[in-house]
Parts: sequence; structure tokens; C-alpha cells
Amino acid sequence: MSEAPKRSIFITGGGSGIGREVALYFGARGWFIGIADINEQGMEDTLGLIEGGFKYAHKLDVRDRAAWDVALEAFSTAAGGRIDVMVNNAGIGTGGALVDLDVEEIDRCLDINLRGVLYGAQAVYPHLKKTAPGSALVNIASAAGITGGTGMSVYSATKFGVRGIAESLDAEWAPDGIKACSVCPSFIDTPLLDGTGNRNSNEPVRDRVKQAGLEITPVVEVAETIWDAVHGDGLHYLVGKTAKQLNFAKRWMPGRIRKQNRASAALLGK
Repeated sequence: MSEAPKRSIFITGGGSGIGREVALYFGARGWFIGIADINEQGMEDTLGLIEGGFKYAHKLDVRDRAAWDVALEAFSTAAGGRIDVMVNNAGIGTGGALVDLDVEEIDRCLDINLRGVLYGAQAVYPHLKKTAPGSALVNIASAAGITGGTGMSVYSATKFGVRGIAESLDAEWAPDGIKACSVCPSFIDTPLLDGTGNRNSNEPVRDRVKQAGLEITPVVEVAETIWDAVHGDGLHYLVGKTAKQLNFAKRWMPGRIRKQNRASAALLGK
């Protein structure tokens, strides 16, 4: 009797941070891992950390729709003709007052965080349909997709959109047996926190988070949540105390959230 093919997962942004941790988590549980990124060295480093030999990397710019088809077909072939799960994780941060942002900054964030997610979902659909029921699309959103805050207009727009895409595809793909969901982390301990999120600021996001008294959640908790999402039947999954508190407050105390956001803007002079 031949051995059943391994389940496979394709993860964008696999060269660091959440993408790397998801690759390690699923790899340690026997899955065939595929990662994509524009950072080739980062991908090589991730592959070197994955246990076992069932792994594959492909350079991919998620803004290139045709490149998606090439990358997914190549991974499917490497994985024995199947893709069971895709994690739309690739994304960038941007911050600052909307009036101060360059058009290029706005377009880049929209293209990677939103257009890239749509392209990925469209491209992976036939692969997930082939392995349904039980196949899944997981979109990485954010606590910024639960409520908008000052200096977060563009980033929040993309993450609200990512959640909306998951909701739409949850209904659209249900007849095919494909699950679609979003995972909403708060402040996760990844290299993204070491950036400023704003070209006009020299202060890392990590410092601002600590000064605000907010928690920084270990990245493995995101991987654990994605595992639960793949094997569960939820629609939106929250990671970290901040995300859970924001979700509760947005639902039950929207006026308080609005007041806090306005107070924050006043402190920043915007």
C-alpha cells in the first residue's frame, strides 16, 4: 500500500517573522512546506531551520499576478500535485498622517497588503478546490483591521480589506468545501517591530508599543492560531491580548474606542 501524500502548505512572506514561524511549526508536524518571498537569503535561512526534507522556496513578488500562477504550479509539482493550505502572509507596514504620505507609499502598501492577497486567493483557488474538502485559505490581517487608529489609515484600510476578503470567500467557496478565514494578530515579536512604520520617524515601533504599556506577543502564538484555523471552522481568529481587547471594545463599547483614538491623535498633534 502506497503512503498517502503529505499535506502541503504555501506561505508568502516566508523569509522572516510570522511566515518563517508558520513554516517551522507546520514543518515540525510533518507537512510539506512551501515558502515565497522577495528576500532570497531570508528564504534560505528559513529552509535551513525546517526539520526534514519536505520544503521548497520560490521567489515571488505578490504584486505580479502572472508570477503567482508560476509559483503555485511549481510548488504543487514539488509537493506531489497538491496544495492543501495557503497563508496570505506577505505584507508591509506604513504609518503617519495621511496628508504626509507619498503616493508611492500608499500604492506600495495597497498593492502588497491588499492586491497581493486578492491575487493569491484567485491563483490558489483551483489548487485548493482539488484538495477540498479540508483545504483552507488563511489571510493574515491585524488588530488594525478591527479598529482604525491615528496614523494608520492606509495600513488599516488594507487589513480591514483582508478581513473582508476572508468573509466573502468564506461564503463564495463554501460549496467547494474550501475554508477561508483571517487571523488578526496584535503586536507580534517580529522584525517588523524594529522598523519605524513611518519614514518621518526614527523611533522603532517596538519602543512605542512598550511606552504605551501594550504587550508584545511571541510569534509562535500566531503559528499555533493558524494551525487551529486550518483544523477548525472559525472565520476570524484573534492573537494577543490587545487584539482581543480591541475586538471586545469595538463590539460593546464603540464610543470608548472612538474617544481613545481621538485622544491619541490630540497627543500626537494630529
